[in-house]
Amino acid sequence: MMQLHACNAGANRDERSYFPFCIHSFISTIALWTMALLIMFTGYEILFWLLISLFGMIGLLEFYRMLDYKGLPNFKVTGMICGAVLLAGSFYYFSKIGPAHSYDFEVAVLLFFLLTVFGRQMFARLRHDEPLQTMAYTLFGLLYVLWLFNFITKIVYLTPRSSTGQFLYLIAVTKFSDMGAYLTGSVIGRHLMVPHISGKKTWEGFFGAIVLALLCSLALFKLMPGHLSALNWTHATILGVLLGFAAVVGDLAESIIKRSTGVKDSGNLLPGIGGALDLLDSLLFTAPLLFFYLRLVIRVP
Repeated sequence: MMQLHACNAGANRDERSYFPFCIHSFISTIALWTMALLIMFTGYEILFWLLISLFGMIGLLEFYRMLDYKGLPNFKVTGMICGAVLLAGSFYYFSKIGPAHSYDFEVAVLLFFLLTVFGRQMFARLRHDEPLQTMAYTLFGLLYVLWLFNFITKIVYLTPRSSTGQFLYLIAVTKFSDMGAYLTGSVIGRHLMVPHISGKKTWEGFFGAIVLALLCSLALFKLMPGHLSALNWTHATILGVLLGFAAVVGDLAESIIKRSTGVKDSGNLLPGIGGALDLLDSLLFTAPLLFFYLRLVIRVP
């Protein structure tokens, strides 16, 4: 989750011992997204795509490694290759040709991937229901990590390239949702939200995430209306609540996967955060939600 991710997990620990760890997490998060925003503002589209694609591919690899840790079968090489094709092709079609052809390409890649997984399984030795598990885990990894993450590219090219407002808005509201969950959960959190998934997430943190995401959404619309011209006060209010909710769900979704595979973090790539997937988990849900709201509700062409 794009947040003080490990801090949430330790909200009930000794604040003095946990504070330095939270600082490392905060610095890592700010540094990474500052780099992404600077590249985007300078107009180097290829570098921006390479940066987000790198984290997407690392996140997918971490997902398959979590399956390996649990001993769950998967075709990680096949999944990684198809994932790279999906990211590269979608970027090319969105940036050079247009959204309509990108959608066709994406569906074609998913169909080809499904056929490839079935074909790959034909040459693997059959053991009870293991073939079905292998194909399901492999396909789920691609859909959960890269297909959802690829909506960031779609948001960037949904509006004129001169405007980076939608991307900045997505990052900021998601981040403030994370901060709201951590701050309120660590200060006043008493009632566990879903103890069978996470022993630290509280209802107080949940509502804190919603409130801070809403405030961030309204503040951004007030401060940079020219960059968020597709929105109005009503849209900014609704999106603040929806994105805050989606960020919490995204964090819990990864918690389900980590608990199911018996790992604490998806990786150790980022100090104070964990792996790339720990950084991206909330974006996997907020990015598609923002994209479809812009397309279906606001009707951005």
